Amino acid sequence: MSMTPAPTTSLAAAPGASWPPGSLLGNAVPRVEDPDLLTGQSRYVDDLRLDELRPDDPGAAVAHAVFVTSPVAHARIVGIDTTEAESAPGVLAVHTSDSLGSDWVPGFAQINKEVGHGPLADGVVRYVGDAVALVVAETVALARDAAELVDVDYEDLPVVVDPESALAADAPLQFPALGTNVAQSVRAVHGLPTGSNDVLADADVVVRARIENQRLATAPIEPNAILVDPRPSSHDGTDIALTAYVATQQPHTARDLIARYTGLEPPQVRVVAPHVGGAFGGKAGISYTHGAVVAAARLLGRPVAWTETRSEAMLSMTGRGHVQFAEMGFTRDGRAVGLRCRNIGDCGAYAGFGGSLAVGPGHLMAQGPYAIPAIDYSAVAVMTNTAPNGAFRGAGRPEAAALLERMMDLGAAELGLAPEEIRRRNLLPPEAFPYATLTGATYDVGDYVRALDEALRVADVETLRAEQARRRTAGEARQLGIGVSTYVEVTGFGGSELGSVRIEPDGSVVVMSGTSAHGQGHATSFAMIVADRLGVGVDAVRYVQSDTAVVRSGGGTGGSRSLQLGGSAVSAAAREVRDRVLELAAEVLEAAPEDVETAPDGVGVRGVPDRRRSWTELAGEAERRGVSLRADMDVPQDGATFPNGAHVSVVEVDVETGLVRALRHVAVDDCGRVLNPTIVAGQQHGGIAQGISQALWEHMQWDVDGQPVTSTLADYAMPTAADTLSYEARTIETPTPLNELGAKGIGESGTLGSTPAVQSAVVDALSHLGVRHVDIPCTPQRVWQAARDAGDGRRPDPWREPPAYFDSLVPQHGDVDGGVEV
Repeated sequence: MSMTPAPTTSLAAAPGASWPPGSLLGNAVPRVEDPDLLTGQSRYVDDLRLDELRPDDPGAAVAHAVFVTSPVAHARIVGIDTTEAESAPGVLAVHTSDSLGSDWVPGFAQINKEVGHGPLADGVVRYVGDAVALVVAETVALARDAAELVDVDYEDLPVVVDPESALAADAPLQFPALGTNVAQSVRAVHGLPTGSNDVLADADVVVRARIENQRLATAPIEPNAILVDPRPSSHDGTDIALTAYVATQQPHTARDLIARYTGLEPPQVRVVAPHVGGAFGGKAGISYTHGAVVAAARLLGRPVAWTETRSEAMLSMTGRGHVQFAEMGFTRDGRAVGLRCRNIGDCGAYAGFGGSLAVGPGHLMAQGPYAIPAIDYSAVAVMTNTAPNGAFRGAGRPEAAALLERMMDLGAAELGLAPEEIRRRNLLPPEAFPYATLTGATYDVGDYVRALDEALRVADVETLRAEQARRRTAGEARQLGIGVSTYVEVTGFGGSELGSVRIEPDGSVVVMSGTSAHGQGHATSFAMIVADRLGVGVDAVRYVQSDTAVVRSGGGTGGSRSLQLGGSAVSAAAREVRDRVLELAAEVLEAAPEDVETAPDGVGVRGVPDRRRSWTELAGEAERRGVSLRADMDVPQDGATFPNGAHVSVVEVDVETGLVRALRHVAVDDCGRVLNPTIVAGQQHGGIAQGISQALWEHMQWDVDGQPVTSTLADYAMPTAADTLSYEARTIETPTPLNELGAKGIGESGTLGSTPAVQSAVVDALSHLGVRHVDIPCTPQRVWQAARDAGDGRRPDPWREPPAYFDSLVPQHGDVDGGVEV
């Protein structure tokens, strides 16, 4: 049978949903960022040379930092001998917590006020990789040689790696003074049936599963990196006490955190993010290692640079890591009546905020795209002796979606329904929006059933199932699996963002926003908006970003916020500038403003070819008259947006070896109005690739002693281009009313829809054998074992009760006004 993918397309939702006729917006404009990225002209932190950055005052050469890290997962630091290292060639300083201090370095998120990390470990190490000393030397090689000479004496302490085990009353404690490994918890009950204290009381059928959503290495192509120049400088009359070039997705957040750590005022700190080689949530703000380099540079009075090794980066940026105990009740006809979740989020060491995603976003998005009348949600964020856990593309929303989709599949199997049919019976209808969920979200707009129907149509699921039936009848070793998923996610999160547009004296246009791109296509998108609003050519627009001394404010990237917040602000600023242009041109050309029109070659009077001025001439006229052709706008958005979609995965499973091969993947995503189909497709493809990878390959693991066993790309199953396939990515458009562009997020949607669809497809390929569940990643060993167990008559129950002590660790509350959250 043919597996040829369909082309990527965009389908307008309804009349009025698309851009106005003749608009540049909505067209596939080539990305202006790509030539530098593809030809190697991009400059990353590790490429920077200070004599180029400050040619007027190159000063001292850059020194280089290397961390000495713990080889054990949990131990008391008995002593650190730095004598030999300090006398090594080229060494400028060797620091411990004694010299850098023990004040906590503020991070992107602190989920427990009693837990933090100084620039270096102080007294105790809590994971393999915990930094205990910092060597600063003239070169990286000399610093590495000297780091080998630092002698640290450790006294081993008990280790706990598994988050379930970390909940036990006798588990080793990371912070004994807390008396628990639980950093945060939640219990909320919504919509109890009348006269009952059980959300499943009205169910005819209840399905249950213990689900693993494994830890992943964020693994951007560029590790963490920072170059700190502690020498005073100035910019536009502002005195700068410290400049830091940081590989970060949030320059202004990084600036504020460095200022708080050093005691400087934010304007005294300048943070510049040059090209950044990916982030995916792993480069939010700064970490304690950045703080250590900042402190070392200030003590030395000389620029200091640090770039992680790949193995260090595998530990410093991880995400996911949830264990989910879910029970879902249905009526006989497949209607959901209730959901009970008891989830455990793995924080890793030092209360990494990734564990709290089970508490926050996991609860907020527990209802997903479905009409579920009652929800009982509990979660704990637990500390373990593994690397601190953070965000990864989607940050809590993919975990919530994966749980719901597993429940839907188990319900469909129990009731004898097709997986798409049980979803169709429970999806929220278009007329329900705006829709207030039980858990506190307000979904803006969507057409969930349409996305599902379109995905099924593109995939031609009926033909696929006929081929599946043929293979089963023939008893072939390679069985076909078809998986379906539907999802909704939260993006933008409301608030505001800066949009700045100005016309330069030469007639070119500069646009700025604080969203700080690192590959997403901001320069192209914002240039398109400005060109459309002003009437200039895209090539006349220059995008400036990621420098806190130039861009007044900004939230960086995260939560797929850039177009809906930054783009809307840029649009508003461009319209303001256009109004000023028309007013000025009307005076210069002696015409009414409504008769003036803009074009790439200039501004003129409509229908009068000889009465026009070039953009350069008009900019010069504005300068002579003292007219500002600049607008800086902070545009608020009242609430989050909620993208949604449906995915269909087609896989081939060799039941004799367990090998899974993805054959097709269809995605129909709704991100509101599509500004540039090329950029949207790129985001879809990237998210799908990472989601499929989680379903089949990637897994960050530690052994029982807390030793990482997948900290290199030789051990961690990262797919190459040869392991992936061409995705059939499409969009539908239901524009949000919350911003002028009608845009919702798209950057993370692929990870919500693809992972559960692929997992569903793998289980479906084995379902005729009696297999009901396979945890991700669906490795050949796991798949082969599931098939073997089924062949031997063993069909393991996917359910296991949560730890007996789970309920005692979360606040106990009943149903009060729709739910109580602690």
